[in-house]
Amino acid sequence: MAHNSPYLTKASSVQSVMLRVVLALIPGIVAYVWFFGPAVLIQLGLASFTAIAAEALVLKLRKRPIWRFVSDGSALVTAWLIALSFPPLGPWWLIVVGTLVAIIVAKHLYGGLGQNPFNPAMVAFALMIVAYPLLMSRWPNVATSINFQQACELIFGASTMDAITSATPLDTLRTALHGADASTTIQTVLAKTPRLGHGWDWIAGGYLLGGLYLLQQRIITWHLPTAFLLSMALLAGVSNQLDPAHFNGVAFELLSGGTLLAAFFIVTDPVSSCTTPRGKLIFAAGVGLMTWVIRHFGGYPDGIAFAVLLMNVAAPLIDMYTQPPVFGQKSDMKPKHD
Repeated sequence: MAHNSPYLTKASSVQSVMLRVVLALIPGIVAYVWFFGPAVLIQLGLASFTAIAAEALVLKLRKRPIWRFVSDGSALVTAWLIALSFPPLGPWWLIVVGTLVAIIVAKHLYGGLGQNPFNPAMVAFALMIVAYPLLMSRWPNVATSINFQQACELIFGASTMDAITSATPLDTLRTALHGADASTTIQTVLAKTPRLGHGWDWIAGGYLLGGLYLLQQRIITWHLPTAFLLSMALLAGVSNQLDPAHFNGVAFELLSGGTLLAAFFIVTDPVSSCTTPRGKLIFAAGVGLMTWVIRHFGGYPDGIAFAVLLMNVAAPLIDMYTQPPVFGQKSDMKPKHD
């Protein structure tokens, strides 16, 4: 006989959740390596080693159980997000310093996992792009095949092969549209700029596949990625219709830069984002709005990191005003004061 009674389910451990997030990143990494070579694997290794070493060191200094927290996988996820956000051909010390900042400053100085108000990976990205904007623009040229030896030479400083590196489509578009020639339009820039079909769309597709896996596993909910992508698409669609000469279309906006990586792996950070259903929608829509504004009117080609950090500041306030009413209590009831 079937029973309809409620059942208790075993809560997922932090380690289990982080492992599935790592697995969800693999399709995007595979596409990354296929189109741009093994440089990103070197950066993943550097970031992972640095994150785990820094985590263990700080835990020892804080007299906390090292293996218990190192093995939960949270430091590894942060490291992978940093490696995938940073340019794969940047010098080795760039990603090492960024990872140290993320783990030591953005995570442990606030109390460790669950206490940090800001997304650690985005803190690292924002600091490094402000301090080293040129180095944060060393992306692989889509017309050049980079083997393992060339990647090592670029990353560890034995070579400065400028022909191998180039700006991303967002970098190129941002620079051209804000240059001296006011007659420059998106069409003239994109005619000379590799965009969709040159690997970036496949990488974005890999992140989308991983994000759908996280949704199926109920690691994340639909609110954050949906609100973020819809706000970006709406702004891109309306602005492109009003002024197609100077504003990107929806496909370019969503498939360029780190939009899909952010949608499923960064905006959805359970610690630094909102927790209420309505709050998640407001938070993610705000990230999308500010990302679009910074991309088109700010000083940086991609504003995801700054947008996330700004909304991290607002997350507690959003949660406070979007709390659902307590069961059995009217929504307009206010707490009594003695």
